[in-house]
Amino acid sequence: MPIPFCLASASPARLKTLRSAGVDPRVQVSSVDEDAVVAQARERFGDLLAEDVALLLARAKCEDIAPLLENEGWEGVVLGCDSVLELDGHILGKPNDADDARERWQQMSGRTGVLHTGHWLIDTRADGGGATLGAVASTTVHFATLTQDEIDAYVGTGEPLNAAGAFTIDGIGGPYVTSIEGDHHNVVGVSLPLLRELLQELDIAWHTVRATS
Repeated sequence: MPIPFCLASASPARLKTLRSAGVDPRVQVSSVDEDAVVAQARERFGDLLAEDVALLLARAKCEDIAPLLENEGWEGVVLGCDSVLELDGHILGKPNDADDARERWQQMSGRTGVLHTGHWLIDTRADGGGATLGAVASTTVHFATLTQDEIDAYVGTGEPLNAAGAFTIDGIGGPYVTSIEGDHHNVVGVSLPLLRELLQELDIAWHTVRATS
């Protein structure tokens, strides 16, 4: 039997990526107020880098869910993730509305950004000792130059409203990404190579969390 695994994220893209790699996690969506978490961190530490925001939110989601599962008697590994796009030093999460998404794409068109995804793990198993750790994967994304009609049509699909940075690489937005530098899984929302490395830090081999046939 594989080691029980929980994804503390509502992202269908992250779930699909994990399942495609043979991991069939339990999904438990956190109730973290992301804006409040970031605001509190900035009040305490000052300005945050984009990768700091991604890791901060990934950790918050993971730490929100792990105690709930422990109270149920569930033992396994919990993964929290969060992605942000860095463009010209600005940190961009999901757009607030369609107008925000259009403005984002007007800025992103023909430009290059960096997609940061924070990953945080907590081992809730009795023999895991509550081990916890995290890291960030970053992928450079080169965007195509879009016409206004293309931007309007893409925003009209609704997809950009549910994606960090207002784009996807594995969906309707795929044609608007000309190339990337780094792990493409990370742009989808979870870096499988980084996740494997983090599990190794917990003395958990990747194949032990895969569902067996």
